[in-house]
Amino acid sequence: MNKQAKLISVGNSTGVVISRELLAESGFAQGEEVVIKASPGRIEIEAADDDFERQMAVARDVMHRRRKALRQLAK
Repeated sequence: MNKQAKLISVGNSTGVVISRELLAESGFAQGEEVVIKASPGRIEIEAADDDFERQMAVARDVMHRRRKALRQLAK
């Protein structure tokens, strides 16, 4: 299902209202965590992947603990 929507002002940001029907068809629920990807002329919304977030947390920890070695490797 394709529907047109209008971008609206939400404080200092911009939002879009997703109809109940479109939300139900996508399988998403209000309050659910999502990942938003942007490229020229396109915005994609995907279900959040807990495994990806776990992997990123591990990577951030390693980068924090090994920052001196990583700086040397970057030279």
